[in-house]
Amino acid sequence: MDTRHFPHLCQPDACKSCGACCGLYNYADSSRDTLVRRLRRRTALMGRANRSPAGLEEFARMIRDTEDMTKRYEVIYCCEYLGFLDLEERRVGCLLHPLQNDGVDYREVSFYGRELCDGHFCPSYHYLSGAEKHSLLHVIDDWYLYGLVVTDIDLVKSYFRLISDGVYETPDPECFRSGPLHESTRSFFSLKLTWPFRAADVHRLGKYYFDGSQYMVKYIDYEALGMGKSRFDQVFMSLSSEFSCREDVRAAEEIIARHIGEFIDTYRNYK
Repeated sequence: MDTRHFPHLCQPDACKSCGACCGLYNYADSSRDTLVRRLRRRTALMGRANRSPAGLEEFARMIRDTEDMTKRYEVIYCCEYLGFLDLEERRVGCLLHPLQNDGVDYREVSFYGRELCDGHFCPSYHYLSGAEKHSLLHVIDDWYLYGLVVTDIDLVKSYFRLISDGVYETPDPECFRSGPLHESTRSFFSLKLTWPFRAADVHRLGKYYFDGSQYMVKYIDYEALGMGKSRFDQVFMSLSSEFSCREDVRAAEEIIARHIGEFIDTYRNYK
């Protein structure tokens, strides 16, 4: 891999990985528990599968026939060969990859094929800065949260802009390795899992909503709430926010401001 794609965001280390481009979060039910059961079963079945082209195609048919394949967005393919790569279930990835098969590459039987799978790099590789990438890798060691965050460019860039503006410099990625700055930042990104104003609609993912054949940005109608646009608007959209009144927005702003303020105060003591 050339230096333009360093660090490797798909499989950065032994603690986490991202399967978003394989459709991991494109199932209508993409909750952690459901995905764990789905990936665990596939991994076990692949361990007993015939690794011939016909056997692997039969494996894919069985997955499609026995799993709920309902999607958020029909255009994104959900690959049947996505599973856990380690016994600890810390990393998700391709069960056909040569590193999982004693050097033999079976990816030609997949929907996208070996060449496309091998050469694809998501927009995060290109739009996140080196400091943002390294900082994220230090902060998140959970495959489920990691995939949701690393692919949400707006959320990542908004957070690092807000804390950088607050401390008047770009924090060195090393400060995120451990300690209170690590915990503060992880707590912020964990809002992806715990955000109280997240829309319940399964067709929402981040700032996007899907009608099956196309995707659109779900903007927040502040005018209807009798107020101007929030300074945290990009963060709110990334968190799939839905507000019923102005008081909801104010409460949400307090949550974000508290996270940013906590980091800034901690950083000043760190320095």
